[in-house]
Amino acid sequence: MAERVFTERGIAGSSIAHVAQALGMSPANVFKHFHSKVALADAICQRSIENMAAQLQALNVEEPAPDRLRSVAHQLMAMHLAAFKTAPYMIEMLLILSETEMASGARYGEMIEGLFAGLIRHGIESNIYYCRDIPARSRAVAAAFVTILHPVFLVRTPMEELETRCDEIVELVNIALQNPLAK
Repeated sequence: MAERVFTERGIAGSSIAHVAQALGMSPANVFKHFHSKVALADAICQRSIENMAAQLQALNVEEPAPDRLRSVAHQLMAMHLAAFKTAPYMIEMLLILSETEMASGARYGEMIEGLFAGLIRHGIESNIYYCRDIPARSRAVAAAFVTILHPVFLVRTPMEELETRCDEIVELVNIALQNPLAK
């Protein structure tokens, strides 16, 4: 219900009172569970992130590491685009939450870094990638893909450019991870 209110009014134009009214509750009842609008937005983002994490786990791409990275990067970008098209308020919500230290932001970062760590680990086990510090490399890879995952870039960049950029980043990351000098 809060999602509907946020979609209709936007995050900035909504309040806990609006959400309570839509639920047929008093604002005090909503405040019992969420001490602020930001806490409510964080809970909605957390649920969205958990749904995305489940979708990512279900991908189970069975390809060599370089191809797997390409497939997962494109699927991840497509998932983000789809989420923003079906719930446009999420863009505003993410921008608001980016200025705070909310749990959903940390969870999202952990999920993305964990995804790339798993891909790197698979490449190492397949003797395709070389890496001494998987957590550091997964953070760097996640940072490299920000330009195809961040809502500002996704909504302002033409799809063709996003696709090309994704391929270019995948190529760069694959070359870096396959370089035996990185041992």
